[in-house]
Amino acid sequence: MYKSFLLVFVVSFFSNAALAQSADAIVPAPPQSNATAYLLMDYHSGKFLAEKNIDEQVEPASLTKMMTAYVAGEELEAGHIKLEDQVLVSEKAWRMPGSRMFIEVNTQVSVDDLLKGIVIQSGNDASVALAEHISGSEDVFAQVMNQHAKRLGMNNTSFVNSTGMPAPGHVTTARDMAILAVALLRDHPELYQLHAVKEFTYNDIRQNNRNQLLWRDASVDGIKTGHTEAAGYCLVSSAKRGNMRLISVVMGTDGVEARTEFTRALLEYGFRFYESHIAASAGKPIGHEHVWKGEIQNINYGVANDVYVTVPRGHADKLQHKVSLEKPLVAPLENGSRLGQLKIQLADEVLATADIIALQTVAEAGLMGRMLDSIKMMLE
Repeated sequence: MYKSFLLVFVVSFFSNAALAQSADAIVPAPPQSNATAYLLMDYHSGKFLAEKNIDEQVEPASLTKMMTAYVAGEELEAGHIKLEDQVLVSEKAWRMPGSRMFIEVNTQVSVDDLLKGIVIQSGNDASVALAEHISGSEDVFAQVMNQHAKRLGMNNTSFVNSTGMPAPGHVTTARDMAILAVALLRDHPELYQLHAVKEFTYNDIRQNNRNQLLWRDASVDGIKTGHTEAAGYCLVSSAKRGNMRLISVVMGTDGVEARTEFTRALLEYGFRFYESHIAASAGKPIGHEHVWKGEIQNINYGVANDVYVTVPRGHADKLQHKVSLEKPLVAPLENGSRLGQLKIQLADEVLATADIIALQTVAEAGLMGRMLDSIKMMLE
């Protein structure tokens, strides 16, 4: 009988231990590489899932063209240029070495074609031609690039040219490239779509997009490759599966296959072990609270923007919402006014914070109602 009891106890103990372990997140360490720097992040929440030397300044090579395209997107949005504009190709643009679109000197090329030449073919000639069209000279265009970099918070980046050709002081970081990737996706989604195009033909010369992941993974839709002898082989990629989008930045690998396969490994790791979750939806009530001296007694509150978090896969139901309101709430209250703070936690880790706002306007009550509430407040 004692042996039977002992057997039941042992089985029960290990079963409970297994259940407890299964309730915890099983997330292995991310893949590693001898690349100079890299990161993997969730586009929506901004959470880093893997990182190495993300603030070390390195040469960006043709990743520079992400900013060239971003500036063009800003100029198009402002109405300063149009896709159908014809650009006269200068001798400087025509003579650019390295990867080329093969535009010809003194011919005219549309802004639309130049953008395709920049994004799909990584054309140095196209980059210079567009830079000169937008700013008069490539030097002035580089100043515009740096102004946008500063505005976006790319604090360790300095651009000297539009192409990424090696030049003293032309540097960036993996973190800054991720910031730029987010901005390109967020601010210019139509322009971003060009980064998924696999080939482009100009002047009867067909060239393939150098991002090999476009052929290997249907969820990948960008973004840009880069290579110089000093920078090594670089790749900024983005992929979307379901409601989750990941961005990876890989700098300074030793070959095309190395940058491609390590990027693929990072993306697979992120999608396999993590998930994106909207912890609070914009404009939807997450609770209500009593209002003093108001025409109504309760007010609904929520957040102004969707609050995203990234959690180990299968653990979204374990999220905790911690609400801190600035009490007492006294009318009048305007729709959108700040009422406090929301913290989203997983166990003891704070994943996100957001301001709590009023989701409706509450006008003051009449004189009698305000007087009664004043008395009640003193007795609270």
